[in-house]
This record gives sequence, C-alpha cells and structure tokens, in this order.
Amino acid sequence: MEKVYEVPALKRAQDILDVLSGAREPVRVSALREATGLSRSTLYLLLDSLQRQHWVEKHGDGYLIGVKLFELGNAYVRHDGYQSVFRALAASFVAAHDEVVQLATLDGTDVVYIAREDSRRPVRLVSDLGSRLPAHCSALGKALLATLSEAELIELLPEKLTAVTPRTITRRAVLLRELAVVRENGQASEFEESAAGLACFAAYVGQTAYGKRLAVSTSIPIGRIDQKREKQIRLAIAKMALQIGARLGNI
Repeated sequence: MEKVYEVPALKRAQDILDVLSGAREPVRVSALREATGLSRSTLYLLLDSLQRQHWVEKHGDGYLIGVKLFELGNAYVRHDGYQSVFRALAASFVAAHDEVVQLATLDGTDVVYIAREDSRRPVRLVSDLGSRLPAHCSALGKALLATLSEAELIELLPEKLTAVTPRTITRRAVLLRELAVVRENGQASEFEESAAGLACFAAYVGQTAYGKRLAVSTSIPIGRIDQKREKQIRLAIAKMALQIGARLGNI
C-alpha cells in the first residue's frame, strides 16, 4: 500500500476548521485547544494565519468560520453547473406540492447537502447547506449508495451501522437488501430513520461531468403523508430526478 504523507500545518488547520464548522457561536481558544489537542502557541499562530486569509473571523474572545470559506465553498457548486438546473425544477416541485426539496452528493459514507428549495410550510430539517448525514439512514443516501456494487458497499460500510434514531437500520446486511430493492425500482425512502417525525423520498439523478453522484429528495412530516400523497410525491421526485439528469448532459 502506498504511504500517505500529510502536511502537518494543513492537517492542524483542518482540525480547527472542523470544530468551527459545527459551531453556531464563536468558539473560544480554550475550547479549540481541548478539541484539537494543539498547543497554545501553535493554535494562536494558525488562527492568526487563518484570520489573515479570512478563513476565520474573530468575534470577542472566540472564532467563527470566515467569509472567504463561503466564497471558496460556492465554487464547488458552480463548476458542474447543476445548481441552476436544480433550482428551476425544484421551484416547480415546491409550487405543485409545497414541500421542501433537497439535492445531495455522496462523500464516503455520508451525504452532503449542496442545494435546497424551501416550501412555505414549516418543517424541521437537518439539511443546512454543507451539512452531513450518514448515508445509511437517509433516503438520499440510500439512493446514492444503491449506485455502488455490493462489493463496494461491503468495503465501504461497517457491519454495524450507527443509529441516528431508534428506527435507523443498524445492520449492513439489512441495508444491502433494501438497496437491492432501490436499484430495482429507482426510488429510496425512509421513515423516521434520520429524524423523528419525518418521512423522506429520494431518487438518483446521475453523475456530473466531474464525477459527482447526485440525488434529490423531499422531507415531509409524517402527519402530512397518506398512501395517496406518498404515491404522488414518489412519482414527482422520480420525475424531477430524471429531468435533472437529462439536463446535466447538456451543461
């Protein structure tokens, strides 16, 4: 196996940014030291460098993610051109069904949310742009994982999967059986596996010119779903996935 070399300073900076990315308010140096294990002198040196590049911002006695990272992160969703395609079709879905619709990509064993169109109705979501969720417990993740072979899935996923809610599938063998069904019918779903009270329906979109696997989904409170509406939503999501996939080839 080829030996992997890392640049220590970059790894330490990444550790700092990982902590800040999960914070909703400024993180003090003491908390950063505890989370990263860095010495005070190294931490202050890195924070000063990151602040000069506008990757972090100082507020009071704490630090937050900086505006430059927002700019850089948006480059990720620009170079494949799929955001404009998604937004046009997502707006039509929301107008017809008044439910949120989301676009995500697969990164290892997680899905990362990269676009979202909100409905007018309130719904509690965990899909802030840039946020992650274990793929095995989300409809989006299942739609994306189903594009991998069983051999690839066995290599990627542990036998015991993390429970996010009491309804999360925690055995790889059970998930593999469900993914086989997803491959057959082209649709994925989950009921309260990632968040209590929510049902999610998803379909695979396709792969972009630069190799991103994409899937689209909607998340709906259980109380707004019955058999008839579930069928309508599943068909609408599948149709939107096909339309986005068809347009991706023309970008």
